[in-house]
Amino acid sequence: MNPDDQQADGTSLSESVSRRAFLASAGAVGAIGLAGARTATDTERRQQDEAAIPPRLPSALDIDPVEETITLPLYRGQAPTGEVYYVVFETSDFRQAGQRGLNWSPKLTNALGTNAVQDGAGRQPRARNRADTAAGVAFTATPNFALERQVVPGPDGFPLGGGTNPGARSDRYTPLFVTRRGVVYNAPHVANDSGEHDAVVAIDRDELEVTMRLTDGFYEGEHVRYVSTEASAPDIAALEAATYAPVLNAAPSAGDRTAATSAREPIIPVVNGPMGSDNPDRQGLRSAVAGEGSPLNVVAEEQTCGDPSSRADCGALFYSPLWDVHPVEWTREAIDADQRRRLTSHQEAVSAFRQGQLASAAPDGAMNEQLGGIRAAGALVNCPLVLTGA
Repeated sequence: MNPDDQQADGTSLSESVSRRAFLASAGAVGAIGLAGARTATDTERRQQDEAAIPPRLPSALDIDPVEETITLPLYRGQAPTGEVYYVVFETSDFRQAGQRGLNWSPKLTNALGTNAVQDGAGRQPRARNRADTAAGVAFTATPNFALERQVVPGPDGFPLGGGTNPGARSDRYTPLFVTRRGVVYNAPHVANDSGEHDAVVAIDRDELEVTMRLTDGFYEGEHVRYVSTEASAPDIAALEAATYAPVLNAAPSAGDRTAATSAREPIIPVVNGPMGSDNPDRQGLRSAVAGEGSPLNVVAEEQTCGDPSSRADCGALFYSPLWDVHPVEWTREAIDADQRRRLTSHQEAVSAFRQGQLASAAPDGAMNEQLGGIRAAGALVNCPLVLTGA
């Protein structure tokens, strides 16, 4: 068997072997990092497990899956244009993830050295303190939130039509920053002197709290909720109510989900899924443009990781909030044969693609051999997962 032959789940055998090797090495590192200079007691191990990376973002003040909102602690920072307010979802450091209640995403380190990561002047986000008005992280850029977002449907809804414009944007801003210790944080800016992020529902700059809209999607047959904060393509930014941040696309690399080289994980939007707000199979970008609800995109990895030193498989080792867009569309033959349906896992998408029911909606994009040959569009969306299985 060729090592690059595909397995049932859409991954190659070579990826599976490297995954197990990476898990083993990461488990050893995790064990050292957690235990420190002395042997942990059983109680400490249990506390460490409980304080690891659960399926709900621990630092969230509130998550409402019915209203599709999340309330988060707000942090103050500084940019050349003045004071900024930001939230923190991920870090590349396991210990910081556990201590701060963040998602752990070691793949973010693969973006170091690219324009996708800005310098945080060596600082970590300082602890939230409502009495502390001093700026924390010093950023090199922040978005202009004063611009007006406009979504213009195309002839078929999606692709979008002319006149579509993202709201917030910056040609230099990226939500990723690195400290002097080489730790990468995903810290999207949600407000500054120019205004607020388009996903903000409510913000209290005195109490340091912000409520943002969630997006519903699927992973492994279960619902997930995430926040769309930035996108590297203007049409996607407009549709997702995200900040247009083109430099984020410098994160490696379109069509690559390898843990050792990529800072991305695939997300699969369906262009032309079943429509109808009351249709239980509803899904797709055209449905979203029509105002029927979330596009219900499918993600390929989760943020959950209980204890990398003992679990046989830890999704967080491969998780990244930087979703590599792999759009697909149902073929005319599949539609005529009434094969169109709601997809809830990347395995289902890969299977339908191999059967010729789905086609890549980015035919000129990089082919992702680890996703059954589905092609990447060359666009990236920052979508931190905050809730799985609900």
